[in-house]
Amino acid sequence: MTSTGYCRDCFTGTLHGDAVITGHVEHIHGLPVYVAQPAAGAKPKALIVIISDGFGWELRNTRALADSYAKRGGFLVYLPEFMDGAAPPQSLLADIDGLMAPSPDWYTTLVMKPYWALKKIAVMAPFVFRTRRSVTQPRIVKFFRDLRASPPPFPTQYLKIGVAGFCWGGYHTIFLAQDNPETRATPPGSAKGVPLIDCGFTAHPSSVSVPSDILAVRLPLSVANGPDDALMGRAKMVQLTQVLEANEDAAHEVVLYEGARHGFGNRGDPNDPKQAEMGLRAEDQAVKWFSKHLS
Repeated sequence: MTSTGYCRDCFTGTLHGDAVITGHVEHIHGLPVYVAQPAAGAKPKALIVIISDGFGWELRNTRALADSYAKRGGFLVYLPEFMDGAAPPQSLLADIDGLMAPSPDWYTTLVMKPYWALKKIAVMAPFVFRTRRSVTQPRIVKFFRDLRASPPPFPTQYLKIGVAGFCWGGYHTIFLAQDNPETRATPPGSAKGVPLIDCGFTAHPSSVSVPSDILAVRLPLSVANGPDDALMGRAKMVQLTQVLEANEDAAHEVVLYEGARHGFGNRGDPNDPKQAEMGLRAEDQAVKWFSKHLS
């Protein structure tokens, strides 16, 4: 997503329709949440909250990634519905592919392309309005505050908390890593506020202002991106890296995946060996980062 709320690359990619989903849905702190757990009987090492890309919490790709984080890292993973039903339908991926592709015949040119264009506008206008920062950020902050202070049956105050954000969720991840004093939570028995998270990971983030948003980061942050990403290209990534390297307050890592397309972290094409490999490498990056900083 851009500052205006839309970019074509944010809504392109591949559906992983054959992914086997093993988690379940619960209502936690007032929101529907997809929950993925480590192997049966294993005590979670930490809690990871995924803030989705523009396709929201029901995207099969992202749920499969939550399952993988849980099994590989031994984490309890939450994927909340932060968009209040505003996420576009997954069919929009195919519609935009058709809209941008060359027309094979007159019917596609005169009928289907106008239809796809109108459908895109009809979907994206309410999406941009309903997921604007002033609406969703308070909802996200409240959820993390509740996690820090929650009594049983959600005893997550005893677990360290990491956040993984993709595209739309990338800005919110970076915001949480800034540890703004006014957003801190006060857990039971604590006399002072604590950060809402312990560390963050983001792949192909969007709506990020460089350097201002990065200068404010105070908590460990890992970034995965393609150097020619449509929203965070080479110049921005160089500047982002320089700012983090000069920041003595927070551990960081920045990994560039040459040739990675926007969305490779959770919407990469599994039939494209290079994109599939980079998606797995970004997953490795996240699991290792969380294991290091949440142990």
